[in-house]
Parts: sequence; structure tokens; C-alpha cells
Amino acid sequence: MDYSIRTIRADEWEQVRELRLAALLDPVAHLAFLETHKEAAARPDSFWQERTVNASESGAGGVRQFVAEAPDGRWVGTATVLVERAAAETFFGDVPVVEQTHVVGVFVRDEARGSGVIDALFEASAEWSWALEQRVERVRLYVHGENVRAQAAYRRLGFADTGVRAALHGSEVEQELEYELLRPAG
Repeated sequence: MDYSIRTIRADEWEQVRELRLAALLDPVAHLAFLETHKEAAARPDSFWQERTVNASESGAGGVRQFVAEAPDGRWVGTATVLVERAAAETFFGDVPVVEQTHVVGVFVRDEARGSGVIDALFEASAEWSWALEQRVERVRLYVHGENVRAQAAYRRLGFADTGVRAALHGSEVEQELEYELLRPAG
């Protein structure tokens, strides 16, 4: 793999915005993201600046965004990890019983798919999760029931379907499936 994986820096908001907008143009974006390209493109620079600072290596600690960077500096993939505390309601409205992290915003550009980028992004996400001061017991994510490409990738990476289902925001029919990766023994 010719890509390096790293945490974003606080001043890289323009690259964060560009990669997110590219992700929202992906043919399966409607299955993978909770916003549209039009909504994201309309956000002011201040939104992207704040989002980037919060998810950067110098951020508050409750979120990290990892990127895969090509040798020429171009970003080809990303994954963001949110810390979810036990007994505290999450953004998604549930209340975890254990300390956990939640992977969101996963995207790999077409030209980098199949190159190991997704594996490296998830390895960095899990390593960061396991290294947190507050012991994290699992990493979770949600995937749309029709997003078979993502489901296959997550299973290959060691995630298992928990059987938990959540209604997709704004839909009475569509469901998201919860997948988890448990903390290794030891």
C-alpha cells in the first residue's frame, strides 16, 4: 500500500470538506451518509473549520478523523471515530452499557479501493479506540441493510452483525444494521 494513515490536523478543513463532498457524490452515498451533497456544500467555512478542529490530533478527545494520504498528498480515504460513554445517550439515541467507539463517515475513493486503504483506516481506528484512557470494550458501526459492499468489507475486517437494527432517519421501512468489533482479549 502506497498510502499513509494519519489523524487530520486542525488546519486541514479545506481537505476535510473536499473529501466529504466527494464521498457524498459516491453512487451509494444515499445508503451510507445522513446528509446530502447539497446540504454539505451549503455549509459555511466556519462549520468545516470547527468540525476539523474537533476531529484533529489536537481536538477535544471525543472524536478522531483518520485519512489515507497518497504520496502526492491527495486524500483517498477517511474514517471518523466517535467516543460513546457507557450510560450516556449517543447521537443515535441509544445508551451503551459499555464504553465504546463508533466508526462513521467511512469513504474510500474508487482509485484506492482494493488497495488495503480500508483495512489500514480500520486498523488505525481500532488502535486509537483500544489506546483510550477510558477502557473501550467494542468498536461499532451502522451499515444500511442494502449496502452489501460495505457489509462485506466490515465482515472481512472482523466486524460481526449484532442483530441490532435501527430505523434509518426519516424512513419507516429502511434499516441500518449494527456491526461490532470486540476488544481483543488480554
